[in-house]
Amino acid sequence: MKKSVTIAILLLIVVVFGGSMYYLYQKNSEDPVVYQTEVPSTQTIVKKAVATGSILPLEEVLIKPNISGVIEEIYVEGGDYVKSGDLLAKIKVVPNLSALNDAKNAIDEAKIGLDDQRRNFERQSALFGKGVISQTDLERAQVTFDQAKQAYAAANKRYDIVKTGTTSGLSNAANTLIRATVSGMILEVPVEVGNQVIESNNFNEGTTIAAIADVDKMIFEGKVDESEVGKIKEDLLLEITVGAIENQVFDAVLDYIAPKGKEENGAIQFEIKGTLKKQDTTFIRAGLSANASIILAKADSVLALKEALVQFDGDTKDPFVEVETGQQQFERRNVELGVSDGIFVEVKSGISADDKVKVWNAVSE
Repeated sequence: MKKSVTIAILLLIVVVFGGSMYYLYQKNSEDPVVYQTEVPSTQTIVKKAVATGSILPLEEVLIKPNISGVIEEIYVEGGDYVKSGDLLAKIKVVPNLSALNDAKNAIDEAKIGLDDQRRNFERQSALFGKGVISQTDLERAQVTFDQAKQAYAAANKRYDIVKTGTTSGLSNAANTLIRATVSGMILEVPVEVGNQVIESNNFNEGTTIAAIADVDKMIFEGKVDESEVGKIKEDLLLEITVGAIENQVFDAVLDYIAPKGKEENGAIQFEIKGTLKKQDTTFIRAGLSANASIILAKADSVLALKEALVQFDGDTKDPFVEVETGQQQFERRNVELGVSDGIFVEVKSGISADDKVKVWNAVSE
């Protein structure tokens, strides 16, 4: 019995010893880990937030008629420059039968009143000639007769306006002539000859005859996600890129951030607006889609390192890197970081431009 136990113990020792020797052999046969290094570089680092939107005029004026009717003539088209007061279109009035009938009745009533006051004035003139009434009574009859003539003339003009949209003596101010109220470029003319238009009043905004804007004053209007809105503020610089204009960046200034967000596709979006700086050489069309890079921070020509080379202490969370001091020998250096764009990070202190930083997280092929 004792002999069997002894043999078993000896066999176990042999197996353990053999396994240990095999492990050490395999360990020594593996190639040692060789770490690559990289040196810092000089970079201009820009931290950005991105917003999508479009280019729009700062002020767009919609020209609407003051009378309903049918477009008879159009004198402008999209792209034309106009001045305030220039003629844009002419409307042919389609009279309202009820209003036309009321105006005709008003003429008849004014005619009856005029005839009555004429007879009264003639009667008062005869009596004054005989010395029956005073000068005052005659003058009073004259005033009443003149008022009746004025009322009759006004009724006729009212009838002409209802029927044709204008009358004698008011041709320059006719409602049928649609004129520009501001100077600028015609962005669009959404009506054609023969289209019916509705007047602008308290109950209806009316039909748009033309849209006019100053194309030298354009803005970027877009939206940012709620995760980014807390990082931005007014007066930040914007870099605008327009999809239809290649290889060109337009500068702008952020001057509006909506105080209230709106839900779109399950995310809260905040509207922003930025005024573009005037471009003398490039014409930007209204409505073009654009992207805006909001410059949150910028560091020009600073010592930078790839952000992936930075490590963080497990306890203090302080950043550090490992700098090569000899052949595959490294020492830890605490660093102070600055602006980061997600790829490169500014290194304010801790290393120099000649230091070789360990690539501690290289991806194996």
